[in-house]
Amino acid sequence: MTFSGITTQSTDAVFQSLRTSERGLSSATAQQLLKQYGLNQVRSQEHTWRDVLARQFTSPFVYLLFAASLLAFLLGERLDGSMILLFITINTLLGFSQEYHSERTMKLLKRYLSSKARVVRDKKIQMVDTTTLVPGDIIMIEPGDILPADVRFVETTGLVVDESVLTGESVAAEKTNSPLHTEAKDMYEAKNVGFSGTTVSSGKGTAVIFATGKNTAYGEIVKLSAETSRESVFEKEIARVSKFTLISVFFTLLIVVIASLVIKVQPSLVELAIFSVALAVGVIPEALPVVMTFSLSLGALHLAKNHIVVKRLSSIEDLGSIEVLCSDKTGTLTENKLTVHEVYSEYPEETLLYANLALSSLNKEEQKTFDAFEIALLQALPREKKELIKEYRRVADIPFDPIRKRVSRIVRTDHSKILVVQGATEEILRLCPDSLKRKKEVASWVATKGREGCRTLAVAIRNLPVNERKEIKEVEKDLSFMGVVSFTDPIKPTTFDAVKQARELGIQVKILTGDSKEVSGSVAHEIQLIDDPSRVMTGEEFEKLAAEKQRQAVSAYHVFARVTPQQKYHIIQVLQEKFEVGFLGEGINDAPALKIANVALVVSGASDVAKEAADIVLLKKSLKVIVDGIREGRQVFANTTKYITASLSANFGNFFAIAGASLFIPYLPMLPLQILLVNLLSDFPMIAVAIDTVDKGSITYPKRYNLKEFAVIVLLLGAVSTIFDTIFFGVFYHASPATLQTSWFIGSILTELVFIFSVRTRLFFLKATRPSGVLLFLAIVAFIGTIYIPFTSIGQRVFQFEAPSQSTLLL
Repeated sequence: MTFSGITTQSTDAVFQSLRTSERGLSSATAQQLLKQYGLNQVRSQEHTWRDVLARQFTSPFVYLLFAASLLAFLLGERLDGSMILLFITINTLLGFSQEYHSERTMKLLKRYLSSKARVVRDKKIQMVDTTTLVPGDIIMIEPGDILPADVRFVETTGLVVDESVLTGESVAAEKTNSPLHTEAKDMYEAKNVGFSGTTVSSGKGTAVIFATGKNTAYGEIVKLSAETSRESVFEKEIARVSKFTLISVFFTLLIVVIASLVIKVQPSLVELAIFSVALAVGVIPEALPVVMTFSLSLGALHLAKNHIVVKRLSSIEDLGSIEVLCSDKTGTLTENKLTVHEVYSEYPEETLLYANLALSSLNKEEQKTFDAFEIALLQALPREKKELIKEYRRVADIPFDPIRKRVSRIVRTDHSKILVVQGATEEILRLCPDSLKRKKEVASWVATKGREGCRTLAVAIRNLPVNERKEIKEVEKDLSFMGVVSFTDPIKPTTFDAVKQARELGIQVKILTGDSKEVSGSVAHEIQLIDDPSRVMTGEEFEKLAAEKQRQAVSAYHVFARVTPQQKYHIIQVLQEKFEVGFLGEGINDAPALKIANVALVVSGASDVAKEAADIVLLKKSLKVIVDGIREGRQVFANTTKYITASLSANFGNFFAIAGASLFIPYLPMLPLQILLVNLLSDFPMIAVAIDTVDKGSITYPKRYNLKEFAVIVLLLGAVSTIFDTIFFGVFYHASPATLQTSWFIGSILTELVFIFSVRTRLFFLKATRPSGVLLFLAIVAFIGTIYIPFTSIGQRVFQFEAPSQSTLLL
């Protein structure tokens, strides 16, 4: 049964359709229904250590390395195969350690719904486990309760429910048990329905359950979230780079093999096969998974210091590519708590005093209030007035009623008796004859506050004779107007700076909220996201647009109000046709949007289902950490790009030169083991690129992998590298094989070391940021090692080098 259809039904009709009554179900009937509908729970996906471990082997480069290792072992090159497996092992351990730690942290962060509920079973009230609730059960609710299922209210007394986790509405919703005149299409319109996961703020009531588990609104959102799969932008682009590398290597080797078979008289097929494998492995940047994982792990470590849990390592890199950051408003940009903004009155303190005298928690110090308005009024009251309140006690009251739109309470001390009425301004003014001349002025002030996104509450009083015994309804007239209190959900102080910095980083910020147009527009205008607070589009207006108009709307508008979870999902889908999108949210209603976004971020205190869908959890409630995270992501992106460009360019340079040279001499210009040693020694300092410093210009705008541009740069720089390698070949062409191989080995590595410092910046290297100390140190170690190895017995026996002469070294 959907919530829309049940909103217009009478209580008797609801009972009849659910085959229940106000006396509840019997235990036997409940057991039968439990078998039919299943447990009242929504299971979220659990990630075991096996899942985390398997995730480390999803990179195409890892598949490529496994294939190269297998070939090396099949051809008897055990050292080559072992070195490749060592790289894979290091990468796997680093990635598994970081991501498994994050998964364990997330399990500790999980918050669960209320485990017990007061239910009418066998004609009496019982406490039962919420997982055993079924449609037709009658439950009793009071302040602080989390609704365990979707319910239709049967009886309500001043019932107010906080639905912000579902609707994004920062002010709690007033509930009634009366049928609506027209079906409620959206959750915020369903005034007689309560949704699973929402919290009772004040009042009490009785309700009948009509949906449990996966059939609830909460369950539908979890289902939409679970059915949505996301492919990391970073992983997708790395796969394209892998494909480009593989195709380039395959066709080049094919040409070399065919040419060798045609040109050479008696080519050795075994030697040619080993040489081809070595060349292929020499091109593959086998340290790339290690560099990426190390770089991402360092990024995760930096973010962890700011209390940020990174669930998926590659999401740090994806952060750097974000072009549009979509954010929920309530609890993300704002505090999700009301505060008194202003008091319109000649007697502000007295107005606040009387407003507090009308609170439901008056004389109930042991009962904590959950109503946002009551909390705000109590916090705004001066200390001396709080002491004065203790002198009053409640005599009689009429709780808030959505039809009356006001609450009325009679309070008294030993010497006085006062009727306090507060509620909607128009209703209070109607009961105050002395306010007629001020009515336009008050209405204008209230309208202004409404445009500013504030809620208002009017207060009026009447002094009564101490001994008078009349009912409230008899004396609820001729009131004295005291004033109007305005409330606002304050914007977090960090939001202003975060939006400004996001703009400086070239990121568009868009608000997607379930709150009203006025409130969301006011917030967006205050944080300088939009110039006109009315420049807001609702989810319903967006859905009515044609597909092309929707594409235009997501670019033109920065604020979307009254959006449902499905509409948030759709808006992000449309945005992703053109942009890389990050989404920041916290409520149950944000889960589908979080799941589809390129990067999903949630704030501390988010719902379980939102945390489950997220890549990054901000334990510190500050938007500034997102901006820091984006910077971190762009630094990781810059360093990873440095490595791929430097490694592939140099490797391709060697690859083309050695492959070409092999056709002109009767021996191999470089032995398979020597090729792998070149790769190992040149990659040794390149691993330090993961912690290299980054030029400021590299992080000032969103970065994306452009495969065509990347391929051109790699092949162009590879050609430059080939020219240098060809010069070495030409110089030592007539020397002995060992002399050529040794000289080419030394020359290749030394030029690659210089190449790293050239490629690490787009600026002239003397004007660029200073390289990291680790990179400099490892480059020096590699330089010394390259010169030293040919003089050692291992270099000469295992790698078949010869000690170079002084003239050769100088050359």
